[in-house]
Amino acid sequence: MHSWNEKMPSYLVGKYQTIATVVFTAFFCMAFLVVSIPFARGAWFDMRTLAIFALTVIFFFSGVVVVSVSRRFLYAFARRNQEMKMYQYILWCSFEILALCLIYATMSVYGAKHGILEGEIRFWQKFYASLTYALMGVGVPYLISGMYFAIIDKNNTIRLLNYENVVTDEIEKPLPEKKITLFDNSGVLKMSIDSSNLCYIESDDNYIKVWYLDSRGDLKQYMLRCRLKTVENSFAESDLMRCHRKYIVNMRKVSMLRKEKDGYEIDLDVESIPPIPISKTYEEAILSRFNSFQ
Repeated sequence: MHSWNEKMPSYLVGKYQTIATVVFTAFFCMAFLVVSIPFARGAWFDMRTLAIFALTVIFFFSGVVVVSVSRRFLYAFARRNQEMKMYQYILWCSFEILALCLIYATMSVYGAKHGILEGEIRFWQKFYASLTYALMGVGVPYLISGMYFAIIDKNNTIRLLNYENVVTDEIEKPLPEKKITLFDNSGVLKMSIDSSNLCYIESDDNYIKVWYLDSRGDLKQYMLRCRLKTVENSFAESDLMRCHRKYIVNMRKVSMLRKEKDGYEIDLDVESIPPIPISKTYEEAILSRFNSFQ
């Protein structure tokens, strides 16, 4: 469970997760409406007349548009604000639900005013009456999708482990080199490399670029679908350290740490690699680790 003031997990608002959440919520809401209509009091979602059916379709697609646009802004906001808190995410979801209730109440009044719906309809009465259905139709799929992506993220973290006790035809070394193994988001092993050959890892949206030295000492790049946060969590006790929202560096490859006008920068022991910036968030931890190596 996440506390209100805790940093929001990035898996809640990734590009793939955002699209999947919107699609799942739309289908869940449609199924919920179909099942609940016969038992709902005062709900006008049905096909009694063409006008009511049209009103129902307009409301459904209006809701999909509102949620899609809201999630697009949430995705952009979360990318700019790396320290977004859980309470901010919960409030965002709550405002989406309230927006759907406002749309429903507005369309109810419109339908009554133009003779599409029967009886007297009051705006706030319909607004409050729709809260329960909005929480069930939208809040529940939000919760389910969040739990699902949390499980996926946890499984990926567990899979992203160092392994040494593997059957191999290689000649046994006196001191076995530590391997770093990288899995993609599907749990498929994509890369295994000696830690001494890995230079740094760069984030590229939902992908990462692994920069490493091949057998000839040339700098190479390998790209796989995986989150930088997953790598950070899995190798928290290793020489791989997060120094920036976009970078994880191998501290064993650091040759120099320099203080510049805009902050600290890291030079690795490979000349072709440009300086890597250190953000304020990770500055203290990097300085402490660097000093321990000295």
